[in-house]
Amino acid sequence: MAVASPARTTAVRVLSSQRRRGARARDLMRGAREMDMLGRKARSLATRLILGVNVASGELDRRIDAFVTHASSLQPRVRDALRLAAFEILYLETPRQVAVSQGVELVRGVQPRAARMANAVLRRIAELRDEVNGAREAVAAASRGEREDVLARELSVASGYPEWLAARFLAELGLRRAAAMCACALDPAPVYVARGRSGVSADRVSSRLGEIGANPEPTGLPDSWRLSSGASLAGSGLVSLCDVAVADLSAQLVCRVAAPCTGRVLEVGQGRGTKSLLLARAMEELGAEPCVCGCELVASKVRQSAARMERAGLSCSVSCVEFDGTRLAEQDELPEALSGSFESVLVDAPCSGVGTMRRHPEIAWALDESALSGGPETLASLQLSLLRAASARVAPGGALVYATCSVLSCENEDVVDAFLASEEGSGFELAGVLDAPGVASLPDEGRALVSPWVDERGMFQSVPAADGPDGHFCARLVRVS
Repeated sequence: MAVASPARTTAVRVLSSQRRRGARARDLMRGAREMDMLGRKARSLATRLILGVNVASGELDRRIDAFVTHASSLQPRVRDALRLAAFEILYLETPRQVAVSQGVELVRGVQPRAARMANAVLRRIAELRDEVNGAREAVAAASRGEREDVLARELSVASGYPEWLAARFLAELGLRRAAAMCACALDPAPVYVARGRSGVSADRVSSRLGEIGANPEPTGLPDSWRLSSGASLAGSGLVSLCDVAVADLSAQLVCRVAAPCTGRVLEVGQGRGTKSLLLARAMEELGAEPCVCGCELVASKVRQSAARMERAGLSCSVSCVEFDGTRLAEQDELPEALSGSFESVLVDAPCSGVGTMRRHPEIAWALDESALSGGPETLASLQLSLLRAASARVAPGGALVYATCSVLSCENEDVVDAFLASEEGSGFELAGVLDAPGVASLPDEGRALVSPWVDERGMFQSVPAADGPDGHFCARLVRVS
């Protein structure tokens, strides 16, 4: 009797654990001893299956439910196994017979009496592979500019994203960019790193990255590399010692837009401190003494960021303060580190994260469409509140930089325009990101990375594509009165 491979059994266990715990897939994979015990090839397959099922979970359920009688009564672990098998059948190049057989054995291992049902369902699903392949080919052609008749439904089938979200991308990004984003939805995102600690040279970092087999290639930004593989980073100590910071290339560019050539930076939404490291490095390159004041609402992230700054040797240059960014305009009870004015204020706003779904695959089907409606109690409302409050801390002539990891206008341009139309925004003007000191000082190769993503108003918006960075947005506003 055939048995399911270790890669597949491990993947379905991780998926079941993720469902029960409501955790992120990548967090569970990093801490899963079973994953560490797999060989490189098996670990790669397990990772592909886990992330793929997360990206396409709703689309996979739609396929499964079409062929299962009383689908609502499926035992959860059986559904986990069916999702994994359906993903492999529809989206990977595994021979159909092998994928079906392995799926049946996965279900048998969870609930033996359901194996017969699984065999019938997966064989029906296998008949749909040509439809999925056709959609993926059409979307890939559209991303190259070779087709103009691709529908939102095809974008959804090709990517696994909800159809409403694919339609939103199509309407806002245009066919070619929407198709490029959906065509790479199931591919691994590129791995980028930047130099972290000031006490380690760029040559030393590059050498160490080569020694661990990461094959670093310069990105065009100073002290920044793209890695052929990030798998060897975890055990190298480079990240834990802060010799490098793992950060998408677009996120690195956002920090260069926000870095001033003198004075202090206020970072609203500090998180675990990645952008703090990047801001400090960018200020050093501009000849400024790094001075970053971080504001973060979540206490656990504040502690993690503070510990990270200590390891990076930046505890005297970067502060980490627990505070609600929507209260920055208040004078009473404002922490001393956040008082006064700043030459640059970066609002790294909470957002849908749709620009980073290759890294955070849970987003697509967890996203509530109503949260993007733009009305009260939505993300846009919170984003605008943060921007209005943070503007009070911008010095005369200083810059207010608004950033998200979204590609949707309701979180990006619309928020900027709403701020400019507000009382707090009346003293600001939109300024081009290419004129920011950290971008203007880049060599031609570095500026060439930025300019294709800058619109006619000077705002930056990258969109995921094959072998490209994530989707990030930023706008630079300068206080003129």
